[in-house]
Amino acid sequence: MHVHIPLSLLFATLAGGCVRDHAFHRPRSIVKRQSTPRVPLTPDEAVLTNSFDNNTLNDWSYYYTHGVHLAGTNRTMAQWTADRWSENGFQSRLDEYHTYLNYPVSHSLSLTYPNGSVFQASLEEAMLTEDETSTYPERIPTFHGYSFTGNATAEYIYVGRGQVVDFEALVALNISLEGKIALAKYGGPFRGLKVKNAALYGMIGCVLFTDPGDDGNITEANGYAAYPDGPARNPTSVQRGSVQFLSTYPGDPTTPGYASKQDSPRADKSPVVPNIPSLPISYAEAIPLLRALDGSGTPGSQVNRTNWVGALNVTYSTGPAPGAVLSMSNVMRDAINPIWDAVGIINGTNQDEVLVIGNHRDAWIVGGAADPNSGSAIMVELSKAFGRLVATGWQPRRTIVLCSWDAEEYGLLGSTEWVEEHINWLTSSTVAYLNIDVGVSGKTPSLSATPEIGNIATEIMKKIPWPTMPNETLYDAWAAESDGEVGVLGSGSDYTSFLHNGISSLDVGSDQGPDDPVYHYHSNYDSYHWMSTYGDPGYQYHSAMGQYLTLLAYHMANDEIIPYDLPAYTAALRSYYDELLTTVNSTSGTVDTSELSAAINQFENSANEVMALRGQAVSTNDAALKTVVNRKFRDFQRGFTSVGGLPDREFYKHVVNAPGIDTGYAPTTYPGVTEAVQAGNFERAAEWVGRTSLGIRRAADILKT
Repeated sequence: MHVHIPLSLLFATLAGGCVRDHAFHRPRSIVKRQSTPRVPLTPDEAVLTNSFDNNTLNDWSYYYTHGVHLAGTNRTMAQWTADRWSENGFQSRLDEYHTYLNYPVSHSLSLTYPNGSVFQASLEEAMLTEDETSTYPERIPTFHGYSFTGNATAEYIYVGRGQVVDFEALVALNISLEGKIALAKYGGPFRGLKVKNAALYGMIGCVLFTDPGDDGNITEANGYAAYPDGPARNPTSVQRGSVQFLSTYPGDPTTPGYASKQDSPRADKSPVVPNIPSLPISYAEAIPLLRALDGSGTPGSQVNRTNWVGALNVTYSTGPAPGAVLSMSNVMRDAINPIWDAVGIINGTNQDEVLVIGNHRDAWIVGGAADPNSGSAIMVELSKAFGRLVATGWQPRRTIVLCSWDAEEYGLLGSTEWVEEHINWLTSSTVAYLNIDVGVSGKTPSLSATPEIGNIATEIMKKIPWPTMPNETLYDAWAAESDGEVGVLGSGSDYTSFLHNGISSLDVGSDQGPDDPVYHYHSNYDSYHWMSTYGDPGYQYHSAMGQYLTLLAYHMANDEIIPYDLPAYTAALRSYYDELLTTVNSTSGTVDTSELSAAINQFENSANEVMALRGQAVSTNDAALKTVVNRKFRDFQRGFTSVGGLPDREFYKHVVNAPGIDTGYAPTTYPGVTEAVQAGNFERAAEWVGRTSLGIRRAADILKT
């Protein structure tokens, strides 16, 4: 059966109107703090937090999750967002870009068994009467954004999570990959890299599925009913998503390094999109495929790869199974489509200091109650809170810019194109970028940031009560899960373009923990019904996360001196250096890292100098000195991005951290050096010791007093 997808109906309906994987792990540390009692609010802070209303958050969530808002398809929703911000005192507009996107036309997947019988996958999620948007005629099909149009028929191999090390394990087992189709489970690296790796090993198609082994404790195997009857995963849920090669560069694949306008020249997209077809499927439809491999190839328990075996009642054998053949087809329609970023501004008294706060608005499904529209609802309520504070006569010291990005899901397009268009203004004025993507998908707060923001970010947590912990705070909930460790930024959301242009950045949300109801990532069941029934009934977590982001933004925009902790950056640089030495020592090669160590020492001296200058500016109340300190705090990150892009992926310019080349999401520190060492290229590693050191010295020079 070949399923035709009626996107003409989808677009006709609209005419009137992340990228993020989840697993249960702790982020790598950059700063550690101890718990303290709840900190009382100032009068301004009380105005802001008291402006949050669970009922209006529910209303905003309902609006965002009841109309198709796939990238480039819903200008009305962008304008609605800008209009809400305008009502709250922000000068608002839409910024339009013309980007390459592709949309699904038809798809099919079948398994022919050795006896000639056929299993035909539906490639659909079940329509649930309890969850109305899962039944909408215009619901979005299951597909991969930027996937390749093509057909493939061949035996197939189970490749684990599809990392390079998984493919290397298969090669070591003498399993022939050439000309086969890959069957991979989600988790670990960004999905596009799974497809990329399959092609690199000569495979001709890739099928991805979600395994309940990644769902924590809330599973049917543990006695929980499946959604909608209970909190466990619905067996038919499918994770859509982009298969762009995110770790090479994000943004419009046809306009690398410059904004996508209607008349922009278009580059070859092949360096960052697949050349083999791919399809996402549910675990219910993965079971027959996996079971057909039982007894063929190497059993999963003998492959010796972490996370190879999941929780399904199969052996996770590699295959191939003689005579078991997959046939897949994927047809996509290419388009240069407009996308719309909503932008809202409250001018500050210091026009050359700017705070940008962002969330993306587009989703792979009609819903998107967690990703991204929990963040979208919070952003509307945040604008209301600042509007009420402005009504008291308050004006921020720094200009506040709100951004609602379109087309994040395809590859961070809305934010990347906007940064590329406004790069000169942003790098001459922006103090920080604060990102909220999945504001609420569970009860486990998460925080990742550049190190200098860690202190203020965690201190503000102590002002926010946490719904599940009476008399305790957001900080307590976060510290209990993270051991008080702030994560390192990799990629997968809209902070990426800011970070890699030398702008201090932060990403915050509240994620699914191992004992929370299963969040159906990029599925029809990431819906208003799921959120209001299981994810956040009463919208208390939406309110808490919104209050937190608002208070953090208030201090970032209004504190007399930008609240940065520079010694924390020194500590991070030293921690990353120790990790690098461990990586080098795990190989048979050698790299002289003394230049890098000396650069860190220079940074430490400059950081201590500027913190002393900060103390002097405060103690003397010297306005001119305060301005000097603020300029240094604002600008020092630019030094880290001043030596050119990383090898073979010039977009990523930050010498301290970047997404791993084979992860797409997770960070690699000192990436130019670390990845060269891991690849055994010690000549390149030596070169990047020098370039990384230069970036750190330039940051130190900006801080030097």
